[in-house]
Parts: sequence; C-alpha cells; structure tokens
Amino acid sequence: MPSRKFADGEVVRGRWPGSSLYFEVEVLSHDSKSQLYTVKYKDGTELELKENDIKPLTSFRQRKSGSTSSSPSRRRGSRGSRGSRSRSRSRSPGRPRKSSRQSSRRSASASHHVDITEMRKEVLEVKLTPLVLKPFGNSITRYNGEPEHRERNAIPHKNTQEQFPLSQESSYISTQYSLRPRREEIKLKEIDSEEENIVMKGPTLSRTLEVTATQTKDLEFGGVPGVFLIMLGLPAFLFLLLLLCRQREPSLLNFPPPLPALYDLWEARVFGVYLLWFFVQALFYLLPIGKVVEGTPLTDGRRLKYRLNGFYAFLLTSAAIGACLFWGVELYYVYRHFLQLAVAALVFSVGLSVYLYVRALRVPRAELAPASSGNAIYDFFIGRELNPRIGTFDLKYFCELRPGLIGWVVINLVMLLAEMKLQNRATPSLAMVLVNSFQLLYVVDALWNEEAVLTTMDIIHDGFGFMLAFGDLVWVPFIYSFQAFYLVHHPNEVSWLAASLIIAVKLCGYVIFRCANAQKNAFRKNPTDPRLAHLKTIHTSTGKNLLVSGWWGFVRHPNYLGDLIMALAWSLPCGFNHILPYFYVIYFTALLVHREARDERQCRRKYGAAWAEYCRRVPYRILPGVY
Repeated sequence: MPSRKFADGEVVRGRWPGSSLYFEVEVLSHDSKSQLYTVKYKDGTELELKENDIKPLTSFRQRKSGSTSSSPSRRRGSRGSRGSRSRSRSRSPGRPRKSSRQSSRRSASASHHVDITEMRKEVLEVKLTPLVLKPFGNSITRYNGEPEHRERNAIPHKNTQEQFPLSQESSYISTQYSLRPRREEIKLKEIDSEEENIVMKGPTLSRTLEVTATQTKDLEFGGVPGVFLIMLGLPAFLFLLLLLCRQREPSLLNFPPPLPALYDLWEARVFGVYLLWFFVQALFYLLPIGKVVEGTPLTDGRRLKYRLNGFYAFLLTSAAIGACLFWGVELYYVYRHFLQLAVAALVFSVGLSVYLYVRALRVPRAELAPASSGNAIYDFFIGRELNPRIGTFDLKYFCELRPGLIGWVVINLVMLLAEMKLQNRATPSLAMVLVNSFQLLYVVDALWNEEAVLTTMDIIHDGFGFMLAFGDLVWVPFIYSFQAFYLVHHPNEVSWLAASLIIAVKLCGYVIFRCANAQKNAFRKNPTDPRLAHLKTIHTSTGKNLLVSGWWGFVRHPNYLGDLIMALAWSLPCGFNHILPYFYVIYFTALLVHREARDERQCRRKYGAAWAEYCRRVPYRILPGVY
C-alpha cells in the first residue's frame, strides 16, 4: 500500500479543481483506499484532492525566490529580444508563411482543447463536502443547512452577505503561477459554460445514486433498521412503563402487566381535549408579544425569524389553570384518563409526522435537513424538511417547547392533586413537593432562556419528523413526569435532612448547568467581552475560537454534567424501593452520551486539528476522571 506524503493537520498548497491556482489548505484526513486527501481551504470549503494536486509550502517558496520575472511568457520574450527578429507589423523575410502559421495555430488550439476537455473530466470526479458557512454576529459556529453536492465545483458557493477575500500571499501565488494566456482564459470560460450545460443536462440517475451513497454512510441510530425498531419499540415501551407504575407491586414477578381493555386506551372526547390543549398553545404562540430574534444562517444566507414568547405562554397557561381551580373544574380528569391522553398524543404525533413527510416531498432541495438521507423510512423518522413552516408559524420550534414542556408541568400539578385525593392528604407529601419544584424550575429556566434552543442540534441539524414529534409531544410530558406519577401509587416519606441533601444536589447541578450555558452564550455573542478576557481559547481554521478554560476547560460538555446531576435529584425523593423512578436517569444518560458522540463527530469534521488539540487539553467529555 502506498505511503502517505502529507500528515493530518499539515498546512500545504492545494490546487483548486479546474484551474492552475494553488491556495493554502489544511490536510484533514486521508483515505487509504481511494488515495484522496480531504483538505480545508481558508474559506471553510472542504474538498478531496489527489496527491499530485497538493504541494508543500517549501516548493512554492523556492520558486518564488528563484524567479526573476512574473511569468514564463516574459522570460521567453526577454530571451528572444536579443537573438531574434523584432515582431513588427511590417513584412519580414524570416517570417513564416501565413498559411503555415494558421495551420500551426489550429493544431495548437485543437490540442489545447483536448487538454482542457480532459481537465474538465478530471474536475467532474471531485466531490464537495458540505460548505461550512461562517456565522453572523452572535450566532453559533455550527453548520446549518443542507450539504451541497455539486458536479461543477470550480466556483465556490456564493453568499451575498459574506465574502471570503484571499490573502495577499494567496493572491500572489495565484497570479505568479497562472500559466494560461489571457486569450486562453477567455476560451476556457466559454468551454466551462458549455460543459456546465452538458453536465446539467446529463444523466441525473448516477448523480442521485452517488449522493445517496455518500449520505447513507452517515446514517445514525443504526440506520434504517435501527430507526424502524425505535419507531415501533418506543411507544410500546412507554405504555409498558406507565402500566408497570400503576401496579401496587411493580416487580419482575408481575411482568408483563395486565393489558387494559380497548375502551381504556381510546376515547374520542379525550382526543378532543388533547387537540384543544395543542391549539390553545398554538394560539398563545401567535400572540404578538415578546421580542423577535434571528436564527442561525441557512445555506442560502437567510436567517429565519422567531418570536420569543414561550415564558408569556407559560404565564397565560398558569392563569388559565388557576381559573379552572377557582371555578371548580376537576383536573383529576387528566389523571383518570392518563393512558388515553398518552394514546391521543401518540396518534396526533404520528399524524403530524405523516403530514410533515408528505409536505417535505415538494420542498426545494435547499430546504432539506442536513440529516436527511433520501430513504423514506429514515427520513420519516429523522425529518426531511429542516424548518417546516405554515406562513410564519414554525412547527418544529413551536413543538420544541410549548405543548410538551408546559404540559409536563401541568401533569405534575395534576399528580400532586391526585396524590392528595387518593391518599387522603390535607397537604402534598414533601417528596411530591420536591419533584414538582425541581421540574418547575427546570421548565421555567428553559422558557426564560428560550433563545438558547435556536442553537441546539434539534433546530440546526435534525429535520422535523417522528423523532422530534414523538419526543416533544409524547415522550417529554408522559415520561419526564414519571417521578410524580410514581409517587401517586408509591408514596415515600422524606425527612427534612434528606430533603436538604437532595436540594443541595439539585442546586449543584443547576449551577453547573446554568453557568456553563451562560458562559457559552456570552462568548458566542461577544468573544471580545472584557468580562471574558481571562478565558483561554484555541483558534480554528473557520476563524472562530474554542473555549479551553472556565467551565469548558473542566469537561467538554459541562452543561450535560449539570443536566445529569439535576436528573438524579428528581429521582431521589422517590426513595430506593424500586428502580422505576430512576429510569429517567438511565435513559437521560444514554441520550446525552449519544448526543455527545454526534456532536463530537461534527466538531472533529469541522475544526480538524484545532478540535484534536482541544480534546488533548480537555480529555474528559462529561464526567471528570471517568468519561
């Protein structure tokens, strides 16, 4: 097997495909099978180049120092000025015949056209990786948009809001080593335009197959079989947990729990109640209150606008719930029909997923999610369209925080009232108060810092499909409230000393979670803030810096660490009689480890050597000394 000539992270000169121009690039990786190098240009563009299209920096410096003129044509002219006749317009005895000159020109032009055609064929074999757009202002440095797969890559993606000027050194190298005369440059442009039309009119099947084959390599969650099993298994597992929790003795000896009758799972009136809840929250979303902010840049440079009124929606919902209690509306109805509400939410999420997939079949390619693959089953799960909107109503952004997250708090309140009624209590238990208080703080914090959700992987990378629809509308309200649901059937008395220790654990996790996120958001908005001057950073090839001190020098994902500590504090009030209330901690750990791995792959691909240095200086991902 041939050996590598250039190492990862090495800065070299790479030829831009279809031209004789060399620019400074960074070697990211090498494929031993195809013998292609993946390199990154200064503007963030990543290409795969052959080894003979890459030159070390030293070779260019030697040419620059040893050259006495700016082009080979001038050197030929200077040498011929002394020993050849002048090329005046008058007739010269030594001038060749006109016919011979024309024939030689025709032959030279024909041979040059063949060379250019061969060069175009070589260019068509080059594959572009996703173009990484630099962020605008206080946006994050993640790539947001669909990977562009081009057959013609001689012209980089043009962004009307941001340009990538060449450095002086790159401009010098470009002009010094351009060996093509001006007339040939004009002919080359004409040939480019003709061949571009040929490529656009050529067979699309091979291009589609190539794009699909490239994308299927990056399928997550076990690919198509994995997502198919998840879509079937998660709903069944959710109802299994709820049925187990209702048992007086939820043990393996009583597994599986008895299945309820069909009328205990479905009722049209309950489905109507769920629809009422969903559309009331949609009405709150449409209210013209709260500030409007811009999201991260899309592939075409656009930035969608979002209205931040989630906290106001929570206040209006709280006022409506308080009015229901004042007028004697029995919220115990939610507890009695809890399984039916879960089925109603599941049916609604499946219907919404079908609608999202069907409408995504007609959207332009530029509006598809980076995570989409072209496979129907996988795209139904992961989501095909990145930002599905009905007018200005953003479906994904709305479902991310409103119906499920606010519904979670309402369900917790219902469970508190159900505990008092079923256990004949004048006041709720201390364990139930702790669970409600901890999770209420978590939801209020998320709604108060609503703008932070615009920089999450759910918004900028994943489409809106079954994964997010089921997760936001079913999993969050009915699984995250599992501790409160457990305490209704399995009361646990907590002493004030134990409560104090649990509160300390909760506050520790919340401080880590909130301070890490606040530090990250402040650095994204204004890296030159004097209050952040003490933080150490690593410069990357994208022009942005990576935090390597403060909370982000402690572990790579301190916000995940705080999240896990808070999840443990939610389960501790339930005691240690059964593992059921700790299911959320186990699930959430697996979720964050998987999400950290996805984020790790994206950052390694984007930042290259800078990310490798960051991992060397911050070796632990979530838990110091362990992982």
